Amino acid sequence: MRSHYCGQVTAAHIDESVSLYGWAHRRRDHGGVIFIDLRDREGLVQVVCDPDRAETFRTAERVRSEFCLRVRGLVRRRPEGTINPNLATGEIEVLAHELEVLNPSATPPFQLDEENLSENVRLAQRVIDLRRPQMQQNLLLRHRVAMAARRYFDERGFIDIETPILTRSTPEGARDYLVPSRLYPGHFYALPQSPQLFKQMLMVAGFDRYYQITKCFRDEDLRADRQPEFTQIDVETSFLDEAEIRAIMEGMVRTVFGEAAGVALPDPFPVLTYAEAMRDFGSDKPDLRIPLKLTELTDLMKSVDFKVFRAAAELGDGRVAALRIPGGGTSMTRKEIDDCAAFVGIYGAKGLAYIKVNDASKPGEAGLRSPIVKFLREDVLRAILERTGARDGDLVFFGADRAKVVNDALGALRVKLGHEKGHVEAGWRPAWVVDFPMFEWDEEARRWGAMHHPFTAPKDGHEDLLEAAPGRALAKAYDVTLNGWEIGGGSVRIHRADVQSKVFGALGIGPEEARAKFGFLLDALQFGAPPHGGIAFGLDRIVAMMAGAESIRDVIAFPKTQRGQCLLTQAPSPAEERQLRELHLRVREPGKV
Repeated sequence: MRSHYCGQVTAAHIDESVSLYGWAHRRRDHGGVIFIDLRDREGLVQVVCDPDRAETFRTAERVRSEFCLRVRGLVRRRPEGTINPNLATGEIEVLAHELEVLNPSATPPFQLDEENLSENVRLAQRVIDLRRPQMQQNLLLRHRVAMAARRYFDERGFIDIETPILTRSTPEGARDYLVPSRLYPGHFYALPQSPQLFKQMLMVAGFDRYYQITKCFRDEDLRADRQPEFTQIDVETSFLDEAEIRAIMEGMVRTVFGEAAGVALPDPFPVLTYAEAMRDFGSDKPDLRIPLKLTELTDLMKSVDFKVFRAAAELGDGRVAALRIPGGGTSMTRKEIDDCAAFVGIYGAKGLAYIKVNDASKPGEAGLRSPIVKFLREDVLRAILERTGARDGDLVFFGADRAKVVNDALGALRVKLGHEKGHVEAGWRPAWVVDFPMFEWDEEARRWGAMHHPFTAPKDGHEDLLEAAPGRALAKAYDVTLNGWEIGGGSVRIHRADVQSKVFGALGIGPEEARAKFGFLLDALQFGAPPHGGIAFGLDRIVAMMAGAESIRDVIAFPKTQRGQCLLTQAPSPAEERQLRELHLRVREPGKV
């Protein structure tokens, strides 16, 4: 039996006999003495094989990289001058008394310490990739996060309840993954985008406090922080208001970061309204490590002659805002400014005006350099300098368009230049973002859509706005953000049938459609549904942040590529004709009717 993991043998075990299992990380023959670095999930230990034990030495001579080994030996202190301070086991070595090759290995496709490996190679050879120390640390961290969350909820009376993976398609939100039914031709299950409806029904059923660490599925375009299948910490609770739910969930985040990563998050988290976040940062998941803020100028620009600014200011949903870059007037080249203009074009901005501040005491062409200065009155320029707090040597960028375009463009530019120009403070900066709008206008469909989902409750007193002015209605919704990432989002739910009907009405969902899509939930809400609410946290995203990983693929054991493929198993793959016949399906070639 194993007595210790390799990485856990320390100076405290000197003169003890240990039994170890692992893989040969590296083998070195030093002319009569063979050293093997034995590796397991906890780390490395140096094993020494000398000729005095002839059988052990002969076995060591044929060991190669990634052979699976068993070692029994004596722990001893390393000779003077050979201690490795970079290893937890660096003070000791194990003198092998017995060495057994449990299984030899073919030559690995790459060395485990090889750098600059392409992701496709890593994912195609994922088994070997997962042996790399960094990947092992990432998955052990993931385990610690999950266990810390479970302990936290268990201690507070939450019950772990599984919800179905094969369920009904409810076409709200992202595209569903569909699973054909063999027994019911032409009918399909859907893989859940979240357990939302089931966890609400669990509240009606009286379970009071539920949690689950569960797989969810969304057939959507992928990015570095998205996967077609992902894991969330899903929570729901009854009889608590918005602030009480946030307090419990904030405690969970703080506990998980403390226990799993040794990170002390602020207590309490700051709270921003959605309106404040968009006004100051152009984003509902602001990176608060970056002190740069947007400055509101819309009211100021309604009286100027500069048509670009005035036209945007006069739009019903228009905005003119500024972003001050301290020292940017002297540090940023014209090419960098042009690159910023191209960058904001990605977000729909038609251009990017700017002013370089040479002398803030002279608001005019004498103190300010810009193609737009001549179009703005001196009192307006003074107001811009005063509001932005611009000083000599600063650069001020301007966005003027519909508010969404301005927010998206300047919000992204704020993050880009904040990182590139060194305006990022160290540490972890969480925040709650609250008071989201209930609805957002879908220009293409010409109707209102739910900003979160159609079961989110409106703020108290906003029920009448659902019919009279949907765009002004605010929701009891809340997101928790950290360093510019949304790590969790939730809301208080609607538990009254009359309010739910008003929300469906605002969304253009009639009684028949509501019954067809959500009848099982509506029926459940009739039986004394309690006030309830919850949240879901992205486990993959939280672990990726803790690990400092660039992609959540680095904290998932067997992820998909950005094209939704598993390079290890070659999924998705064609189905056999027999399987298709059983499912009453026929594959149609792309482009053919």
